[in-house]
Amino acid sequence: MKMKQLGALCGFILLNLVVLAAARPKTGPDQKCKSGPVDLVFLIDSSRSVRPHEFETMRKFMIDILDTLDIGPNATRVGVVQYSSQVRSEFSLKTHSKLDTMVTNINDIVPLAQGTMTGLAIKYVMNAAFIAEEGDRPKVPNVVVIVTDGRPQDRVAEVAAEAREKGIEIYAVGVARADMTSLRAMASPPFEDHVFLVESFDLIHQFALQFQDKLCGVDLCLESDHGCEHVCESSPGSYHCVCLPGYTLKADGKTCAAIDLCAEGKHNCEQICISSPGSFTCDCNKGFTLNDDKRTCSMIDFCSFGNHSCDHECVSVLNGYHCRCNEGYRLLDDGKTCQAIDLCAEGKHDCEQICVSAPGVFSCDCREGHTLNEDKKSCTPIDLCAEGKHDCEQICISAPGTFTCDCNKGFKLNKDKKTCTNMDLCSTVEHGCEHQCVSTPGSYYCVCPEAQLLQEDGKSCGTCKSANIDLVLLIDGSKSVRPQNFELVKKFVNQVVDSLDVSTHGTRVGLVQYSSRVRTEFPLNMYHSADEIKAAVMKVEYMEKGTMTGLALKHMLENSFSEAEGARPASRNIPRIGLVFTDGRSQDDITEFAKMPKEAGITMYAVGVGKAVEDELREIASEPVEKHFYYTTDFTAISTIAENLKLNVCPEESQGEIEVKDPCACESLVEFQQATMSSLEQLTQKLAGMTARLEQLENQLLTRK
Repeated sequence: MKMKQLGALCGFILLNLVVLAAARPKTGPDQKCKSGPVDLVFLIDSSRSVRPHEFETMRKFMIDILDTLDIGPNATRVGVVQYSSQVRSEFSLKTHSKLDTMVTNINDIVPLAQGTMTGLAIKYVMNAAFIAEEGDRPKVPNVVVIVTDGRPQDRVAEVAAEAREKGIEIYAVGVARADMTSLRAMASPPFEDHVFLVESFDLIHQFALQFQDKLCGVDLCLESDHGCEHVCESSPGSYHCVCLPGYTLKADGKTCAAIDLCAEGKHNCEQICISSPGSFTCDCNKGFTLNDDKRTCSMIDFCSFGNHSCDHECVSVLNGYHCRCNEGYRLLDDGKTCQAIDLCAEGKHDCEQICVSAPGVFSCDCREGHTLNEDKKSCTPIDLCAEGKHDCEQICISAPGTFTCDCNKGFKLNKDKKTCTNMDLCSTVEHGCEHQCVSTPGSYYCVCPEAQLLQEDGKSCGTCKSANIDLVLLIDGSKSVRPQNFELVKKFVNQVVDSLDVSTHGTRVGLVQYSSRVRTEFPLNMYHSADEIKAAVMKVEYMEKGTMTGLALKHMLENSFSEAEGARPASRNIPRIGLVFTDGRSQDDITEFAKMPKEAGITMYAVGVGKAVEDELREIASEPVEKHFYYTTDFTAISTIAENLKLNVCPEESQGEIEVKDPCACESLVEFQQATMSSLEQLTQKLAGMTARLEQLENQLLTRK
């Protein structure tokens, strides 16, 4: 690429030779150029496409040009930079002050023979060659001659433009394969003076004399037909056109066009811009006048003439005026006088109770016994009860700004209308307590003699609470049980369920199966009838694998008897019973978790079949072990265990010692009838209390109205 640019430069120099030949006689071969000082850098392409003999021709081209120049520290300074894929400075502007040392240095140059990074080379020359540290002089023209034979392998347009903006004049000489578009992107304008393209390296020596003429003070503005429309300015070996103030140079580099600042938006006129070449003046639209700054406009103030007769305010508009009222007033039909706006009278307010008017605005207020809310619109009755501003002993019934007192159920209001006296409900109602009734403020409760317990009806007494229990069954689903025997185990579970009074408030049943792991089949709170539980039991799938009895006991203690899974709170004293069914020795240690459930108040039953270990069963069972431990050698006999197993906590009802009563027997029917009547009596009392409370609430609502 650089070799092509060198050829182009030679072409340009040849053309200028023709011009100079007509302008003045040629200089002799020994005559040196006596132009003003110039800082000149040769940027030569040494890529692999430049053959050795071609590089020698390029070397001779540089020496021929140098031979015609006035070389010296105060005349022409020369630097040489070669490039390919990298850039290398052969010598800088300050290195040599004599021609002979320069020639020696040029003859010693060894080509790089790589790629063609022309953009990188131009950037190097701009930033590293033309600097004071390398001999660049201030206010001395910077000239670069680029010689290349190929297309650049990087971007050159931007970096070349940057170099030209810094004042560097670029000649692009292209040889043979050089790309004309790239040469024009690099070179300074006009291109006919700075871009040259020749067919071979053998022709570039023709431009040495021509380049001498470019640098040697010929005033082309005087000695050539420059074609500039306004002004021609000379530079060493070249010229360029400039325009008079207010004009800009066109793309042809010669003719000028007037600068229309108005059309380009480069003005600060507020309304109208009037253009002249490179300048402008401002004007205003009709009804406006130009201000002293000669740019902005002000509307003519018709109100200032003093003849408007507006009641409140005169507002100037374009070519006239109109009247305006102060806030809270409206303009009447005559367009001049103003009237106060009464929003309260017009109903244009949102006050809940009282509207207080002012011109164009309003404020809200409340009636006596009410207070204005934060929204400044709605009112809230003053609730002395809620604010604690009362002296009622029990119940305060509020009315706006006042109150009355009342008493809780079981109390009566005293003559002071504030305090209350407890009414002895035990002596005034049919309490139904079997042993003793104890009055409390507004209520009562029953108590039993020592060594007896209050039964579920809350009135009768007995020695045992055995009707309701929370029962969790742990059944062994290990591989040794076998599928057909597992079905017998499920039937055993259902026989146990049949003997219980299952309901939400009665007995609750949960089922856990275990083998090598533990699985809750259903928790205590899932099913509420025996039929639901039995159906769920028959759907349980056999797990197989090992026998981790200790893990199952741990799961039962920590999960199955938790309130989250349906166990009722310990404060209710509902007995908790666990039943373990297994057919073999546990594969983990049961010692710790056989003891912990019993310490937690859980009554444990242990049922073993076949190879079950008696010692482990006894360790699991509660005391007395004989009443909580069962064993049989065969699965077919477990139904007999189910028939004899009674899971009640009362001693006289365990081990089948007391026969389960027939629900259809006369005695059972009488007991059921008594329990039912007792429950109905309790419901009647609760209903009476609710009725009294509703009457109280109704009275409060009526008082507030």
